[in-house]
Amino acid sequence: MPRISLIHAIPVAIQPVVDAFETDWPDADVYSLLEDSLSADLQAAGTIDDAMVNRFKHLADYAVDTGADGILFTCSAFGTAIEAAATAHAAMPVLKPNEAMFEEALTMGNRIGMIATFKPSIPSMTREFEEMAEARNATAVIETVCVPDAMTALRAGDAATHNQLVADAVDQLDDPDVLMLAQFSTAQARNDVEGRYSKSILTSPASAVRKLRSLLEA
Repeated sequence: MPRISLIHAIPVAIQPVVDAFETDWPDADVYSLLEDSLSADLQAAGTIDDAMVNRFKHLADYAVDTGADGILFTCSAFGTAIEAAATAHAAMPVLKPNEAMFEEALTMGNRIGMIATFKPSIPSMTREFEEMAEARNATAVIETVCVPDAMTALRAGDAATHNQLVADAVDQLDDPDVLMLAQFSTAQARNDVEGRYSKSILTSPASAVRKLRSLLEA
C-alpha cells in the first residue's frame, strides 16, 4: 500500500484532498503534515527566498524519513520551493499542487479559466502553467479571477459564503473551455460552481490524486 505524505501550509487545504483520496484512491495510506506559518511568512517576505526553499527541502526530508512513497504539497504559492524539494528527492513522486490539474486542462481546451482565492499564489501558478504550455507546444491561454474574500470567509468557518463567492466569480470569466479551481481549499465549492458553469471543471486535489495513483501503481 503506497504511503503518501500531504504537506500543507493552511489547515483549510487538508480536508478537500483527504476527501479526494477517499473517493479516488481509498487504499492509499495517507497522512498530513501542517506547517501553518508558511503563508504568513511568504506574505511578509514578499518572495520565495533561500530560507523558504530550505524549509521546503526539510519538510520533504521529514516526509521521506517517515517512509513516504510520494509527496503532495497542497499550497499553490510555493512553486519554486517545491521544485527544489522535488529535485532533492527525484527518485520519488513529489508533486506541486496544481501540476496535474494543469496537465489535464491542457488536453481539454485552449481557453483555460481559473478561480483563485489566495492572491500570492497567482504569479507562481501562472508561470507554471505558461511554462508547461510552452513545453508542450500548446497555444492555451489562462484567464484568472481572484476572490480573496472567499478565503477570508473560509478561514472564519463560513464555507457557504466561500462557496458562493467562488461560484459568483464564474461570471467574471469569458466563457473558458475548461475551468480550474485553483486552491485545494477551493475544491469544496465545486457543487456551487456547477450551477453556474456547464463545461468541464477541474479541482487540484482530484487531479493530483489521479496522477499520484498512476505514477505509483504503474
